[in-house]
Amino acid sequence: MAPSATAREQATREVTQRPVRIVPRPEENGVQLPTSAWFGMNTFGLRQMRAKLPKDVYKSLAASVRLGKKLDAAVAPVVAQTIKEWAISRGVTHFTHWFQPQTGLTAEKHDAFLAFDEGGRPMEQFSGEQLIQSEPDASSFPSGGLRATWEARGYTAWNPASPVFISETGGVKYLCIPSVFIGYNGEALDEMTPLLRSSDVLSHRAMELLELIGDSGVLRVHTTLGIEQEFFLVDRAHFALRPDLVMANRSLIGAPPPRGQQLEDHYFGGIPERVQACISEVELELYKLGVPITTRHNEVAPSQFEMAPYFTDSDMAVDHNHLVMAVLRKVALRHGLQAIVHEKPFAGINGSGKHCNWSMAITSDNALDGTNLLKPGKTPHQNVRFLLFLAAVLKGVHKHGGLIRSGVATSGNEHRLGANEAPPAILSVFLGKGLTQVVEDIAAGKTSPANAEQAMLKLGVAKLPEVEQDNTDRNRTSPFAFTGAKFEFRAVGGSQNTAFPVMLLQAAVAEALAEMTEQIRGELAGAKGVDDAVFSVVRQTFRDTTPVRFEGNNYSDEWVVEAARRGLPNYRRTPEALAQLVTPSSQALFKGTGILTGVELESRYHVRLERYVKDILIEMHTQLQLVDTMVLPAAFGYVGQLAAAAGQGQAAGINMAPLVDAANAVTKLAAGLQGARAELAAAIAKAEHMHDDLVAQADFVTGPGCSAMAAVREGCDALEVMVGNDHWPLPRYREMLFPV
Repeated sequence: MAPSATAREQATREVTQRPVRIVPRPEENGVQLPTSAWFGMNTFGLRQMRAKLPKDVYKSLAASVRLGKKLDAAVAPVVAQTIKEWAISRGVTHFTHWFQPQTGLTAEKHDAFLAFDEGGRPMEQFSGEQLIQSEPDASSFPSGGLRATWEARGYTAWNPASPVFISETGGVKYLCIPSVFIGYNGEALDEMTPLLRSSDVLSHRAMELLELIGDSGVLRVHTTLGIEQEFFLVDRAHFALRPDLVMANRSLIGAPPPRGQQLEDHYFGGIPERVQACISEVELELYKLGVPITTRHNEVAPSQFEMAPYFTDSDMAVDHNHLVMAVLRKVALRHGLQAIVHEKPFAGINGSGKHCNWSMAITSDNALDGTNLLKPGKTPHQNVRFLLFLAAVLKGVHKHGGLIRSGVATSGNEHRLGANEAPPAILSVFLGKGLTQVVEDIAAGKTSPANAEQAMLKLGVAKLPEVEQDNTDRNRTSPFAFTGAKFEFRAVGGSQNTAFPVMLLQAAVAEALAEMTEQIRGELAGAKGVDDAVFSVVRQTFRDTTPVRFEGNNYSDEWVVEAARRGLPNYRRTPEALAQLVTPSSQALFKGTGILTGVELESRYHVRLERYVKDILIEMHTQLQLVDTMVLPAAFGYVGQLAAAAGQGQAAGINMAPLVDAANAVTKLAAGLQGARAELAAAIAKAEHMHDDLVAQADFVTGPGCSAMAAVREGCDALEVMVGNDHWPLPRYREMLFPV
């Protein structure tokens, strides 16, 4: 009699029978409307407010958004009333200050518009004070020691640069007010506040530099960001049967399938119908929220995909990316799928990153408005300016490479960085063949003319727009690559809040801008022309930053050796990378820029180190339970079946040596796994007893702890390919990654 169907087999059958969910897009008179007709219908930003607010109120609010100025409290009541009327007209009953604590996710506490007048009659109310500020409990969020557990008071404050929006979940609509989160004494408890501070500092210092070189009338320099999001989509039934995916968002055991990504057939292939329907509905929800998704495609690994938006201001781009991840998870469930944004959910195939396309642009009331400072121009002066800001980025990344590396140091990204698919832990900059030649010629002093304009013409820099059009092959191995008018920061992990790594980048560039401003002033004291002074400083900066520029294969062993020779740091493990947050160089950077106080910086280090330890301990406990409750019982059950069959066959006079050999092989593997399991249990016990020394605990789990997990995984994966299919309880890679 055949054995009864296992839960794994039932899940696989269910996958084959799932219907495709089709969600129609908005229509009018039976005709589907173009996206532009309803894009942003669930947002209420400056474009929508312009028609609703009095001119003076709108002007004040627009100044806050465009120039980064503090919101005038006097206009708040009018703005709040307008927002309330719009929201209620859309069926909204509650509002929330939507913010980004140091958990990597967003947070929200809902309050009703419902209030009562003096006569006790119900009414809807939303005041200016409620719009601007709220007070969630600050004690329950990670603060790294900034707040004691008994100090509950914290405040959220509206960030008017990011439009309010309506979230639709489970048939419920509520108003979300993008906000920052600060402590009672003004400490930054979130990820957005430091990012906004870094944007302000960079703007101030860039404006000062632009004024010095003759580009006057600049009102603000804002940074732009376009965040590509990679992710996996697996069937929900398979996901639910994997305790490791449920608890840790990555598979802690799992033998590689016969076919992975080696045939290179998934990348840019046709999107499977069920996935296409899911992503299309994700886009629909995001378009309603004003998130400008423009690209979707298959990624390299099987069941891996990517969505990418059009760039926007950095703080709004961070908000948009949180919406992408949240909507993706929510909508995937409607299609019987599970979205996974973890950096390395499946061993042996590519993990997921979040490529951050970053640049700087001018806000002005003159011809400079909209100028991208990392885009070559058409005149010698424009290209001197381009090279100046290019040099500032190189200077910041070169000086603070270790600090920027700490911004992408997470337990998940530890499995991805340097794993033959993603940028290594060594931070270097790729410029492309054409631009590199220009930079090296300038650095080598191959410019005999005495003035900058003639030098630029001689070097062919006046033709830099051609460089933008043809920047040679894109170096996909580079963690920080110039890709034409922007830098692509490729080392950021798929599940990360991008606010933190981008803040570190902006802080480093802001410091470099200030230092180069002072250097140019020194050059001008020698009676040089402005462009000549700038060119002199640019030349020296290009020379000083030579070690950080690399055009070759970042995955190669030779680069590791070469990078060490150049003095570039290589922090492979998360604890050593996070330690770069609190080095004297990093402390001096944040003190000089004022982006983070000493205690705020220290808190970021502790929050991230503690999160790393918690992540690894959760993985260790989960893996131990997998072994005890699923893997070893499966092995023992299979051995029992073989032994019973062997006994029956022997009694019948049949040669049962093959079954005996198979049973002995599985028994031997199970015994080895039991030994590895005992080592893992001992490592867990030791790690748990080290909770009073976080640094030592982190060093232990990243060393002996992870080694114990690797040994257990090796034993489990060996058993998976030996134990009979009917006995193995966990969905295999081939079932999860290659749905039928």
